[in-house]
Amino acid sequence: MRRVSRSTVTFDRSTTPQAGSDAPPSEPRSDARPPLARLLPFPVVDDAWRLARPPALLGAALLVFVPPAGAILLALALGVLWFHRDPPRSPPDPDGVTEPSEATDSNGSRDPDAVTAVSPADGTVSVVREEGDRLRVGVFMNVTDVHVNRAPLSGTVEAVRHRPGAYKPAFSKDSDRNEQVVIDCGDYELFCIAGWFARRIHPHVSVGDEIDRGQRVAHVSFGSRADVLFPPSVDRSDLCVREGETVRAGETVLART
Repeated sequence: MRRVSRSTVTFDRSTTPQAGSDAPPSEPRSDARPPLARLLPFPVVDDAWRLARPPALLGAALLVFVPPAGAILLALALGVLWFHRDPPRSPPDPDGVTEPSEATDSNGSRDPDAVTAVSPADGTVSVVREEGDRLRVGVFMNVTDVHVNRAPLSGTVEAVRHRPGAYKPAFSKDSDRNEQVVIDCGDYELFCIAGWFARRIHPHVSVGDEIDRGQRVAHVSFGSRADVLFPPSVDRSDLCVREGETVRAGETVLART
């Protein structure tokens, strides 16, 4: 494991699925996913087990001597697992939604600049604004939303940058200055932004990785916002969502050109 920040950001490739696959990650670390995972009614990211282990073990011990405290700690452990749930998602069917490599113009020729982007996160569209000649769309993840982030477009990871910062509420305008990890794919960038309670951002990709639209690329523990900075070819008229609209990671179409 390669750590970029002692307290906030962890670069962890152990949970990275194969490109183009929405199946669970390949064989996880033996200490990451215990046999109990088979009994859990929902899949979770591997890191959730490490976070849930302390309250679960302490709660099990206290359950005999101080049952109320033990029950509370066990409920807390289950809550941590639920927060880190990782349900499978399927990008929109190609019928009616064209991938960039298959897009054609009015003459039937392929259009290399065509874009069909899906939401990088579950939540509510909270930001739609121009930044120079590019458009940014941000999705605010509430505490009840899934916090696994997905690639809005296919591409090649050119850089994964950590930006230290504050921990303002993710729905506030000041959250642009928060701790964040930027996954730069050249034509577009994905910003994973921490909130006031979030302290860990986990990218699942590294420089040189080929990623597919809708693929898992990161998750934010107890956090909060995911923004897409689109290529210059995308403008407001291409958007398929509005501020305040609810979206699903990897499935809701954000923009189409």
